Amino acid sequence: MKATVIGAGLAGCEAAWQLIKRGVEVTLIEQKPQAMSPAHQSPLFAELVCSNSLRSDRLQNAVGLLKEEMRKMDSLVLAAADKARVPAGGALAVDRDTFSGFITEQLKNHPLVTVEEKEVTELPSAPAIIATGPLTSDKMAEAIASMPEVSTLNFYDAAAPIVTADSLNMEKVFRASRYGRGDDYLNCPMSREEYDVFVEALLSAETAPIHGFEEKKVFEGCMPVESMARRGHMVLAFGPMKPVGLPDPRTGKEAYAVLQLRQDDAAGTLYNLVGFQTRLKFPEQKRVFGMIPGLENAEFARYGVMHRNTFLHSPGFLDCHYQVISRPGLYFAGQMTGVEGYVESAASGMVAGISLALQLQDRPLPDFTRETALGALAHYISTPNSAFQPMNVTYGILDSWPGRIRNKQQRYEKIAERALEKIDALKTEIDQ
Repeated sequence: MKATVIGAGLAGCEAAWQLIKRGVEVTLIEQKPQAMSPAHQSPLFAELVCSNSLRSDRLQNAVGLLKEEMRKMDSLVLAAADKARVPAGGALAVDRDTFSGFITEQLKNHPLVTVEEKEVTELPSAPAIIATGPLTSDKMAEAIASMPEVSTLNFYDAAAPIVTADSLNMEKVFRASRYGRGDDYLNCPMSREEYDVFVEALLSAETAPIHGFEEKKVFEGCMPVESMARRGHMVLAFGPMKPVGLPDPRTGKEAYAVLQLRQDDAAGTLYNLVGFQTRLKFPEQKRVFGMIPGLENAEFARYGVMHRNTFLHSPGFLDCHYQVISRPGLYFAGQMTGVEGYVESAASGMVAGISLALQLQDRPLPDFTRETALGALAHYISTPNSAFQPMNVTYGILDSWPGRIRNKQQRYEKIAERALEKIDALKTEIDQ
């Protein structure tokens, strides 16, 4: 049994892993390092282009449930993330190089994997999984768009800046996680006057021109900080700069606003500005963000950038296994399908890889159902929806709990318990 996987991002790597786990020989084709998009910097597989956080690891949050389901299904991406974990409170954040390096090593050294470094410009023959991601090259995007059933949506995604730890003014910065959950974050507190001046400077700062950019086409989860500020003077203070649950230990009081910094590498030498995705010009980032207490002399290891993302209008085009309805054996995976986020992208690769492997074995395709986070995402992208937009996993897309439970957290716990039982049963069925 042989299959082709195009793209060695999170989705493509997870898809390849699930295929080889089931004895399928995989040709994994990746355009890096022969061709690098503007957002890519590393030649490694599964590069984390934006944040280094895979978000919450708690079951009370749907992405935490999705991670636990994937761990039960022997996810390569989650194994790498757990190995590369760095302190981040209740979130799962990773050292980028350790994370990507582990995945690259596991796949490149596997006897069932053949890696080809080249750009693909035509649609592959089945059996294949296209996981070229939202940064798909122009020629490949044209090939996909030539399929008569395809329509695309263009959105824009942004990355936050990263600063060096030793350039921070620790006389103004304090270490704490929100609500006393450890001390994994660095926090830059701001007075009302400092916040007001900062917002005004942010609103007047120069932004980098991006062809075709429209603020209405920015995915909400990656909204540039300057775009958020234009929605209202207090939006940042109630959003990425909210001070709630972060009293300054030196005063015992909450500041008017707080910028959090999250560790970005295992050594603790780099920190990213949480929620500060931006398209400001580089000199403007240094000037404006340098107005935040603690960042006066910050050295930027990487400035924030913005890039275009391309998503398929998947309902009516893909089924709940991420398979092209009109072309059996051809699958898509990753953010291109309309799942949004690192974990969700890998989850789609997992479902597509497992499904294709079983298809090659002439076995029934697995039904993860909406009772699981894996299945709820797959059903979301494949259910008819004229207003379809990219979606992070939420408990709102899983089947609700049949009984009445007023407490939301207790209700989510019941849904999570049911989902994990379903996953256990599915794993036994799939691996028999």
